Amino acid sequence: MSKKIAIVFGDPNSINSEIIFKSWKKLDLSTKKRVYLISNYNLLLKQFKDLNLAIKISKVRDINEEVKGNRLKILDVGIEFKNPFKVSNNETSKFIKKSLNLAHNLAIEKRVGGIINCAIDKKHLKKNFGVTEYLAKKCNIKNNSEVMLIKGKKLSVCPITTHVDLKDVIKKITPKVIISKIKTANKWYRKNYGKSPKIAILGLNPHNAEFRPNSEEVKIILPSIIKLKNDGIKIDGPIAADTIFINDYRKYDLVFGMYHDQVLAPFKTLSKFEAINVTLGLKYLRVSPDHGIAKNLIRKNKANPTSLIECIKFIKKIVK
Repeated sequence: MSKKIAIVFGDPNSINSEIIFKSWKKLDLSTKKRVYLISNYNLLLKQFKDLNLAIKISKVRDINEEVKGNRLKILDVGIEFKNPFKVSNNETSKFIKKSLNLAHNLAIEKRVGGIINCAIDKKHLKKNFGVTEYLAKKCNIKNNSEVMLIKGKKLSVCPITTHVDLKDVIKKITPKVIISKIKTANKWYRKNYGKSPKIAILGLNPHNAEFRPNSEEVKIILPSIIKLKNDGIKIDGPIAADTIFINDYRKYDLVFGMYHDQVLAPFKTLSKFEAINVTLGLKYLRVSPDHGIAKNLIRKNKANPTSLIECIKFIKKIVK
């Protein structure tokens, strides 16, 4: 497997250039040699100049092309712009999709060991579509087995539904989906850490709806747990979502929730900037920093690069 790491620059109207600069300064030379940034050369020149950031970059034509010295290698993707931090929606959408497609192809062809995408405004992909769903579709994942895993130092969390409006969550929760995603996560832990994780799964409703007979907890979640336990999965639940993140989360490697903010909001409070987003079930390794584009921080030199640095460390650890 290739040891090269492809970083997708992501949304140009963001803090991504600042994050990349700060991360680059903290990498050792051997890691820098493995990193290729999928972006636009001229856009980066303008953004770094605008931010008064001194970094040497070189345009390369291919992932196998190397450069001398301490230079950030750029796989150039076309984009039209006047203001480097106010690129039009149309150009931004095209740029992001072309960049993700290039990264996907490099990973499918095993020319890189893993890909990292920096922050992207999801409106540039498709409604209720994040990068998790975009790449799952590119990989022809049809059974909803892909998993969004938000990984911290000791705990990880996964939402069963990802970028779905709350009014649509119930329709997306089925035993088939729950079982498929938890088995995907269990398999990934066994492959990469040599152990079966201890898993907690949360209920959907406040107080687990007191386990009323017609509740989702009784009709959907409990039958899923029984099936998973019969298949040898170490899983407890359904656990009430309003109490687990006080102390009980410490008993588990992984907490599954029914929807995005049910697990991500408390988890980000606990992990701060150390968390990373890992997509399980793809045909390759994909991670991303666990933060957004933060337009409000552009040009303020306040962006925290910790999550991107953790992404790079993670890929280095997985891809020997």
